Amino acid sequence: MAVNANETEAKYEAPAGAPLPRLDGLRRVAGTSRPAGEQLEAEYYDTDDLRLIRAGVTLRRRRGGHDAGWHLKLPVGTDTRREIRLPLGRAARQVPGELAELVRVHTRGEPLRPVARMTTNRQRLILLDGAGESLAEVAADDVSAEALGGTAGMSEWHEVEVELTGGDRQLLKAADELLRRDGLRPAGRSAKLERALAARLPEPAHQAPLTSSSPAGLVVLAYLRAHAGRLKSLDPMVRRDEPDAVHQMRVATRRLRSTLRSFGHIIRRDHTQRLAGELKWLGTVLGGARDAEVLSGHLLERLHDMPAELVIGPAQARVQGHFAAQHADARTVLLEALDSERYFSLLDELDRLMAEPPLTPQAAGPAAGVLPAAAWRPYRQVRRRMRHARRARAGQPTDEALHEARKAAKRARYAGEAMAPAVGKEASRFARQMKQVQSVLGDHQDAVIARQVERQLGIGAHLAGENAFSYGLLYGQDACDAERLRARAWPTWKRASRPRFRSWMH
Repeated sequence: MAVNANETEAKYEAPAGAPLPRLDGLRRVAGTSRPAGEQLEAEYYDTDDLRLIRAGVTLRRRRGGHDAGWHLKLPVGTDTRREIRLPLGRAARQVPGELAELVRVHTRGEPLRPVARMTTNRQRLILLDGAGESLAEVAADDVSAEALGGTAGMSEWHEVEVELTGGDRQLLKAADELLRRDGLRPAGRSAKLERALAARLPEPAHQAPLTSSSPAGLVVLAYLRAHAGRLKSLDPMVRRDEPDAVHQMRVATRRLRSTLRSFGHIIRRDHTQRLAGELKWLGTVLGGARDAEVLSGHLLERLHDMPAELVIGPAQARVQGHFAAQHADARTVLLEALDSERYFSLLDELDRLMAEPPLTPQAAGPAAGVLPAAAWRPYRQVRRRMRHARRARAGQPTDEALHEARKAAKRARYAGEAMAPAVGKEASRFARQMKQVQSVLGDHQDAVIARQVERQLGIGAHLAGENAFSYGLLYGQDACDAERLRARAWPTWKRASRPRFRSWMH
């Protein structure tokens, strides 16, 4: 069975043979364990063109030490990686299928082979709090690495790492300050494998801060790269069915598609139409799994909060049964999509776009002068659609008009977010206002969809000879919510459309 945990650590370059640093004087650290020696033997796996390590992912088979086994490390944030461990097993060099599946978003059919071997002589101690609980592990490592393949070679170095086990980032920050005072410097590369294969990897990129005079194309590409990376990093979490992973991957997909649509004057739209269409397909597949989660949670929460005497018949069981089958079907479709050539082709196309973006002449212009138009266009769409919703007949026509306004508000929000690092606080404020509009209209749409499901469940209960009373109450609650949210939409839009939130776009 796989064991997984988040790993937050910092690494430092140190002189060969340097002893473990003294950190027992840090706040909350009451003492340390006795230093313990370990010898670790590890074999690292990757594709021939090093797709995993280029994406910040490492996959190794380690022998020795307290955590021997297969280790897959996936980036999840600054200084933090998700580590998934499996026992060594019988197959000496066969990557476990469970781990190979989790990196398919990067390998896309390419085989995994050994790319490096390392021997690490480690001195390890544990920082303890007053109750004797572990706060952090400190390790001093003498590393000997052998790169395999066409650029085989040996390298050696010494490093110190501090990994949180129960402490917080304040402890990591305090340890960083102490180590720097002692002459240690942060490691140029965070993973041992990066250092071992440095000759085959590009130098770490250092992106200068974006400003109003930065090229517009650079700003848009930075946003696209961030969310392309986000989409890929969420793929393993979706495969593992982790909470909220489907929703977050769907949001990343929507941001990518929306950005391609909104910034067609920066990245040539005729070159990205197919990719935008494929992102829509992926978002739809993710939506099938996500919608079942949301509706199921909504109805079960409503039933849980309802007085017991008003829940008549097996309402919870019917809701759970309805959505269990729906969720299982949607998840099957989703996993098939994530293993399909169509999905891998989408990822390849996304990579090509990042590597060779089809920029227009306007992409070279200053961000502050070129980008605001991309937010103005969807803003005008929201305005038109809100006016249309005002004039639409009550009921379904109004609901549909508000749903269309919500989609335009989302595009306007994402456009504001994309340019905010360069354009500034005006774009950030605009994006926040559009988010509020989107949220109200999204909650309204959820209530509309919930009523449709509640009606279906009520009919099914009636046909099965059950009492449908509770479903009628659920329907009534969501009808009241929809009316309340519909009324709230107008003042929310009025506030968001004030001149001070949009004057910067002209």
